[in-house]
Amino acid sequence: MPREIRDVVFVDGVRTPFGKAKGQYAETRADDLVIKCIRELLRRNPGLPPERVDEVAIAATTQIGDQGLTIGRTAALLAGLPQTTPGYAIDRMCAGAMTAVTTTAAGIAFGAYDVVVAGGVEHMGRHPMGEGVDPNPRIIAEKLVDTSALVMGSTAENLHDRFPGITKQRADAYAAASQEKAAKAYANDLIQPDLVPVATRSAEQGWGYANTDEPMRPGTTVEDLAGLKTPFRPHGRVTAGNSAGINDGATACVLTSAEAAAELGLTPKMKLVSYGFAGVEPEVMGVGPIPATEKALKLAGLTIDDIQAFEVNEAFAVQVLAFLEHYGIADDDPRVNPYGGAIAYGHPLASSGVRLMNQLAKQFEQRPEVRYGLTTMCVGLGMGGTVIWENPNWEGAA
Repeated sequence: MPREIRDVVFVDGVRTPFGKAKGQYAETRADDLVIKCIRELLRRNPGLPPERVDEVAIAATTQIGDQGLTIGRTAALLAGLPQTTPGYAIDRMCAGAMTAVTTTAAGIAFGAYDVVVAGGVEHMGRHPMGEGVDPNPRIIAEKLVDTSALVMGSTAENLHDRFPGITKQRADAYAAASQEKAAKAYANDLIQPDLVPVATRSAEQGWGYANTDEPMRPGTTVEDLAGLKTPFRPHGRVTAGNSAGINDGATACVLTSAEAAAELGLTPKMKLVSYGFAGVEPEVMGVGPIPATEKALKLAGLTIDDIQAFEVNEAFAVQVLAFLEHYGIADDDPRVNPYGGAIAYGHPLASSGVRLMNQLAKQFEQRPEVRYGLTTMCVGLGMGGTVIWENPNWEGAA
């Protein structure tokens, strides 16, 4: 029997403040971070009965220890959702939370769910990327990928080679601007409303309270960044200053069908239009957002000119600049990451997709003249992911 594809809406999203590895969450469990996010979503949306949540999908890149054990299910139980609510874990490295969103959204569109919680968590201080993995030796022995593909910083250096016009100076300027925009967004209270403060515990220092993003470096200048070491290549271009850090944090969001949102009195912040994932050469994984965006645009029947709000994950400055250069967008275009990005806030791998969505929802709220926006990110091992959203506040709909 033919099924009607239903509209999917993003109702709300939250995240913990992001921490530095071995920083404010050094002695906090990974699962407790995402549990906090799920509980906060229920608190912020009292019209959503817990028993109406049909699925919980939580991503983690390193699914081991306190971010293993089918974390979507265990986090749901520990967050107080009924035992009848199923859950699962998901992994697409950096695009884990993004994939949790698109996978569950497809289920809503198909009619399998009405309401879901999707998100991600990464405690890189406890579980560094690659912990416990055993890559098949054929990957290197048969030259399926270049050896640099397994070192993310090396792939960023390769991307600089691929785009020689993207100099270290341009990357540093972009990174300094990200820090400046993030500081301004904080000063204007644009980020804090979606942060979930976390009580932390240290055996030496006692109780703490994490309510701000620890990685931020306000006041960073291009001159500060110019002298940093290039650890991935002698006389290279990629530094700790023009890259995202090694971070801890969690995110979660509520997605529903348009009908369920209306029934429950929930106000959508965004409407899903399309999404696309693409594979690229693993040794230049930073170009992944380009073909992923092309797929999503084609599916939506749109062009890049229709997109007027961008949230591009800043794993590395060069990766964002490559995306912008491909589409002829200026490095300092005000439509791109206006509140700063991962270079400032941090990038706890599998959690970052929902952070991008929170910030795009804020763009939509602030800019009712914008109809379409996108969230996009590169993904380790040579992939990219893009989700296109529509602004329910678009003034042209009146």
